[in-house]
Amino acid sequence: MNAAAPALTPTSRVLTWCLHLLLVALLVLAAARAVAGGQPRAAAVVVVAVLCGVVYAAGPLLPRVRASWRVAARWLSAVSAVWLVLVVLTADGVWVAFPLYFLQLHLLPRRAGLIAVTATALAAITAFAAHQGVFSPVAAIGPALGAAVAVAVVWGYQALYQESEQRRRLIEELTATRADLAEAQHTAGVLAERERLAREIHDTLAQGLSSIQLLLRAAERSLPDTAGNAARYVDQARQSAVDNLAEARRFVAAHTPPALDDTTLAGALERLCATTSTRHRITARFHSTGDPVPLPTAHEVALLRIAQAALANTVRHAGAATAEITLSYLGDEIALDVVDDGTGFDPERLPTPDPGEGGFGLAAMRTRARALGGSLSIESAPGHGTALAARLPLPQSDDTQPEARP
Repeated sequence: MNAAAPALTPTSRVLTWCLHLLLVALLVLAAARAVAGGQPRAAAVVVVAVLCGVVYAAGPLLPRVRASWRVAARWLSAVSAVWLVLVVLTADGVWVAFPLYFLQLHLLPRRAGLIAVTATALAAITAFAAHQGVFSPVAAIGPALGAAVAVAVVWGYQALYQESEQRRRLIEELTATRADLAEAQHTAGVLAERERLAREIHDTLAQGLSSIQLLLRAAERSLPDTAGNAARYVDQARQSAVDNLAEARRFVAAHTPPALDDTTLAGALERLCATTSTRHRITARFHSTGDPVPLPTAHEVALLRIAQAALANTVRHAGAATAEITLSYLGDEIALDVVDDGTGFDPERLPTPDPGEGGFGLAAMRTRARALGGSLSIESAPGHGTALAARLPLPQSDDTQPEARP
């Protein structure tokens, strides 16, 4: 079949059957008029009309007529040859040219179809003029007009079909794109939630359990000396476990950390320093500078988590005697600085994070700061302590009111 010819649809099937019936009806009409009119070659007309119908009927049975325009061209040539014999025998065979136009335009490439229709129209006009014995422009109007109508109808239908196919493909592409976008959004949401949970687990449960581990080790060392110190360490470990259980319940529900439930960010940081000093062999102090302003809950949570992670790293790795946490209100931004006098490290040679050993703290802190449009910087060197600075821009005045907390 011509590559441009549309595939059969319910509508095109109906039109095809109408075309079949029209051709058969015209052949029957030509044969009947020859017999009824007593034409001298009536028998030949009937035989040729039947033969034309048989050759035509063989076309749809050929498997490749619609698949290859060359096969279709050979079939149409056979039908046209029998038709030419018919129009030589009777002028009524001229009208069979009309369904032939549609077949030629539908099954052949556009240029070949147009040439075939032109040749068929000329043959019909010539045969009709021969039967009339004289050529008349009026006699040429019928076949020529039929050819023009057939060309307009078939080419118009093909154009509409191609436009419909383009729209169908566009709709399919849009549907597929929408499905891909929905899947991508779902995947992004899952990854974001996993990242959030990873940060929360690191900043709360992992750090808290690490604190429990250090306290129990201290208790183990103290047991041979005095039971009183061991009891105190065990009590602190138990309290740390209680606190982290509350943290776990809160972050799974995406609620505000319990440390911010009944106090401000400054109060939570001061409490963090006091708790750390009590539980570990380090003196942690809190300072606040500038004029305090209400902060969005997201800013408070991020700064508290950064301070918790930084102080936990100091306790676990720095071997520091003191740590200073400073919260600074700087007008259009808020700053958090955590400075210790520990052993320090090379920020350019950090170990690769390992799920079994930790190492997610700095990456998680940077992610928290960047998520709010801020930044996090670290200054450290072996033997010279560590200074961590987080900067978060403050929203406009209309948005600086704290979010409602559950």
